[in-house]
Amino acid sequence: MTTGLAFDPLLPWPVLWAACAAALLLAGWLIARRARGGWARAGLLAVLIALLSGPLLVRETRESLDDIAVLLVDRTASQGLGDRTAQTDAAAAGLADRLSALGALEVRTVEVTGAREDGTHLFSALDTALADTDRARVAGAILVTDGAVHDVPDVPGALGFPVHALVTGEEGERDRALTLVTAPGFGIVGEPLALTVRVEDHGTASRGITRVTIRVDGEIRAEQPVRIGTETTVFAPIDHAGPTAVELSVPEIEGEITAVNNRAALVVNGVRDRLRVLLVSGEPYLGERVWRNLLKADPSVDLVHFTILRPPEKQDGTPIRELSLIAFPTRELFSTKLHEFDLIIFDRYRRRGVLPMLYLDNIAGYVERGGALLIATGPAYAGPSSLHRTPVAAILPSAPTGREMQGGFRPQVTETGRRHPVTQPLSPPVGAEPAWGRWFRLIEADALAGEVLMSAAPEGAGERPLLILDRVGEGRVAQLLSDQAWLWARGYEGGGPQAELLRRLSHWLMQEPDLEEERISAARAGDTIAIERHTMADTAPPAEVTLPSGEVAEVPLTQDPTAPGTWRGSLPIEAFGLYRFASGEARTVLAVATLNPKEFASPISTLETLAPVAQATGGGLQRANEGVPALRRVAEGRAPSGSAGPAGWFGLVERGRYRVTDVRETPLLPPSLAMALAIALAMVCWRVEGR
Repeated sequence: MTTGLAFDPLLPWPVLWAACAAALLLAGWLIARRARGGWARAGLLAVLIALLSGPLLVRETRESLDDIAVLLVDRTASQGLGDRTAQTDAAAAGLADRLSALGALEVRTVEVTGAREDGTHLFSALDTALADTDRARVAGAILVTDGAVHDVPDVPGALGFPVHALVTGEEGERDRALTLVTAPGFGIVGEPLALTVRVEDHGTASRGITRVTIRVDGEIRAEQPVRIGTETTVFAPIDHAGPTAVELSVPEIEGEITAVNNRAALVVNGVRDRLRVLLVSGEPYLGERVWRNLLKADPSVDLVHFTILRPPEKQDGTPIRELSLIAFPTRELFSTKLHEFDLIIFDRYRRRGVLPMLYLDNIAGYVERGGALLIATGPAYAGPSSLHRTPVAAILPSAPTGREMQGGFRPQVTETGRRHPVTQPLSPPVGAEPAWGRWFRLIEADALAGEVLMSAAPEGAGERPLLILDRVGEGRVAQLLSDQAWLWARGYEGGGPQAELLRRLSHWLMQEPDLEEERISAARAGDTIAIERHTMADTAPPAEVTLPSGEVAEVPLTQDPTAPGTWRGSLPIEAFGLYRFASGEARTVLAVATLNPKEFASPISTLETLAPVAQATGGGLQRANEGVPALRRVAEGRAPSGSAGPAGWFGLVERGRYRVTDVRETPLLPPSLAMALAIALAMVCWRVEGR
């Protein structure tokens, strides 16, 4: 219990101070003039001022509060190098024992684990540990770390308590680190990808030349010399569209503490610079403009479009100089520059002698060597001028029966189409009728190869193929057995997904990775990796995942009931780095957070990082291999640490904070006593002055 003096004034303090000043001046003037009753008048004024100030005798009952000490233990990845883990365990245990022996001290132990893209954040963890307490109670913090800390405060003195550090590791460590300075997120297929790298040798003065090995999708593709300590541009080839894993590595140096940071990696999305499309329209009709508008709407597509308006048999005597038509450049398009096109589209084409058989045979060879062909058939496909009567027939997935079927029908997605990535997103729910409009012409054909994704059943007829996809050699072919997809674009009977269907169809033909039938994809979802497997089969094998450490994990996949052909699984994220996924023949890679963690940019043990904090807060620095320092309680204002080394010590400030549990107030001048004193003094004044 403590006792003190307090005041509860009846008037505001400014008024009361003014009254005091006036009373002092008056009392001083009376005493200076030696007026009769001067002292009595001064006493009367003092009693009145005391009455107005309300003096109180305050008795407080206090409860002492323990000071708070934080033991912050770094358990991040760099602490696993060498014998740092053993040093950390020994230091943490020794400090915990010595802290518990001090008494009157609340010890909060915090372990910083896991991985962050931007390195080790110990001071953020320290702020979190003290978020619910008054900083005035903090006696100090002791950090057990290797010195690789990346959130050192700019003004460490503002912490308000001593911060000590016991640093693991050995003095004089060496390490080589490869850092990706700049790396684009995508690359142009067929062009080298420029990457800026920097190789640093920490703990050594080496400034020579080393070599960077460049691997693309796991295969060594190039080696390039780089100067240590200097930024250098290296080049990696991009061979295909979609994700490409690029890995860079440098040789180890003798005695370095880890080889983890001797490599860097990234996943680059390969894209085609421009897509060249050749559209050949056999004759003008209502749907011709739909194809052109669709392809021209994509800024990445270079479209070459020809419509055959004047076939060779049309001879009407018009002079050539008066014709505004361009001669069909058959030789340039179908012989010299055919291989430059990514996609060829024949829209209602009929044989009229414009393209010789040799050029049509070139198209078949173009597809087998990796090209893409889309044929939207018209009435001519069922007759003698059909493309099926040319060398192109060798790569077509259907054969016409010679019958053109008329009558309204709604295109249907087949069971195979519900699994295929081209038509799966367009499929209506199972058992539901599609909401799109009808078409009115179908060229009857027998499916010879490939997969039928859409079918039609014109009035009075059974189900017939409508959309067939097939792989031929290294290329792909698609056949749409109707010329009325334009009805959807015009909004007839509500229209339909014409643009999306043809867009997905075109990109599948050009081997877009996201539209492959057999593929596996992975994406980060919080603390897990969501795995998605697409297959045309009835079952999907488990996903084999190669972790950043090189270990292989097997993840079972479960079928998604709402998406036929789609299987899903998940994997918890335990480390940052490059993950490789395989399921059957499908392959993919995923970069989780940074592939070049800041934690290992310079993992050598150092005292320099925390030296400014220790100096600003009065803390101490010592290496853990020198033993656990002694701990002392020191009064506020005294140095909180001794010299470093085996004889050094860390100090924790005695704050002496308390909590008031009870307060009792007793007036020193009760009103009745004050009034009695005032009356008595007034009578004395009257008595003295009345003589």
